[in-house]
Amino acid sequence: MERMPQWADVVLVPLISLLMAFILSALVIVAIGEDPVAAVKMMVNGAVGSTYGWGYTLYYATNFMFTGLAVAVAFHASMFNIGGEGQATLGGLGVAVVCLALPWPHWALALPVAVLGAALFGAAWAAIPAYLQARRGSHIVITTIMFNFIGASLLNYLLVNVMRPVGSMDPATAKFGPGTHLPTLHDILAVVGIPFSRAAPANISFLIAVVACFLVWLLIWRTRLGYAIRAYGKSEPAAVYAGISPTRIIMISMLISGGLAGMMAVNNVMGEAERLIMNSVEGAGFIGIAVALMGRSHPFGVFLAAILFGFLYQGGAELALWTSIPRELIVVIQALVILFTGALDNMVRMPLEKLFLALRKDDA
Repeated sequence: MERMPQWADVVLVPLISLLMAFILSALVIVAIGEDPVAAVKMMVNGAVGSTYGWGYTLYYATNFMFTGLAVAVAFHASMFNIGGEGQATLGGLGVAVVCLALPWPHWALALPVAVLGAALFGAAWAAIPAYLQARRGSHIVITTIMFNFIGASLLNYLLVNVMRPVGSMDPATAKFGPGTHLPTLHDILAVVGIPFSRAAPANISFLIAVVACFLVWLLIWRTRLGYAIRAYGKSEPAAVYAGISPTRIIMISMLISGGLAGMMAVNNVMGEAERLIMNSVEGAGFIGIAVALMGRSHPFGVFLAAILFGFLYQGGAELALWTSIPRELIVVIQALVILFTGALDNMVRMPLEKLFLALRKDDA
């Protein structure tokens, strides 16, 4: 019997951890001589107080959903994939190859092929550390983090020496054709008469990320493969005894994980920049680790945590722009969230478990 309901594990524990992180953050703001209430109001207004703010919040959240799901799938197989940066970087390369390969007549034709290209390139980059883990015993943490640097170096070489347009000094590809330009949320919501900021970068990739959350939930909890992944993650000896191949689970889990991380590029490369540039991932691969931790590796939790971190990114940018509070404070808040949802998880979980046990005994 579970000691705590699933909803409490996915929602209540992270919520309490988040509240504690915000309380400590408020104390830090007070310590530097600023008003925490005013700071929170400005963050809320900047992130969700207008359709412009919502557009940026959802844009960042889309990136974090993909990388958070990538980490979550690997977590379920008891693997710590911290190579989301490199996999998303190579995903961007896949998007650029697709978008530049043909004169696409319409985004509806280019989008599914770009999604496939991003997923394949990201999965291919994750396949090498997965093989080294499955066959050679190399630790997945070490290999994936090393492949982040290799991926960045590879992209740097390709942009400077291969994909840069003739005569350009900018290490970036040419602009994608107009047939690859994705509809923004402004375009989508205008169909049903809902006004939304034209300047915000949020686009149809957000809807793809939401669908990805649902499909990952379907995979992990409603398929035989998902059951095998979770069984292997809980106990490798028991999984082997049940006939589950560790090599197969490691490879498949990491391919799915890398593919999800690579799909992030549809949002930032195809949807926002409309060309491939250096450092287009901007740390979203590492934020995905925090998102997966806070979301308890559950797709719904990942969705909520991604929205939160999108809020922190956009609200933090507004805070740094209009106050003397440094932008680095948002990094402090993120670190506190990770601290409470990760390292200090039991500080919240154990009292809640005792509370639910006591309530269950009283009902009995």
